[in-house]
Amino acid sequence: MPRNSPPKPPTEAEDGEPREDPGPIRVRDLLSRGRIRTDLAASSKKSLLDQLAEEFHADRPDLDEREVFQTLLRREQLGSTAVGHGVALPHGRMADLDRPLGAFTRLEEPTDFDALDDQPVSLVFALLVPDEENEQHLQVLSRLARMLDDGAFRERLRQAPGSELYDLLVDKDEEMASP
Repeated sequence: MPRNSPPKPPTEAEDGEPREDPGPIRVRDLLSRGRIRTDLAASSKKSLLDQLAEEFHADRPDLDEREVFQTLLRREQLGSTAVGHGVALPHGRMADLDRPLGAFTRLEEPTDFDALDDQPVSLVFALLVPDEENEQHLQVLSRLARMLDDGAFRERLRQAPGSELYDLLVDKDEEMASP
């Protein structure tokens, strides 16, 4: 095994019985209705990240708002997490997090996010993952990017009432997971 590879999870429980693979993390596992906003007004990328940190903290008071902001900002400083078509997937790893968490925002007005396609961002799915969750983190980001690459789906997210966004995101994720 290469030196920097994370250890593989054991395939047996401590009692010697095979472990049941919990499967990939789904949107319903990441998101809560309390972490969905449709009225966010952000004048800049930094302002948006700050408000996302507030959203995570409001729904999970155990999360330090400043730490969430710094985590998202540090990752963003490495390169924009805007994936094109008005979508951004800001994300970061946090040491004290016990499971991945997501927050979804539809901005009142699109804002510049340094996207490669130069389109301002209006749909944002932010993701926080535990420090040790390397592979899981990448799988979740990849699935979110595929979901949000669907133009008709993006339009539905932009037009739907806020009360429907959670169900739209969960249903699309489940649809993509079906054989």
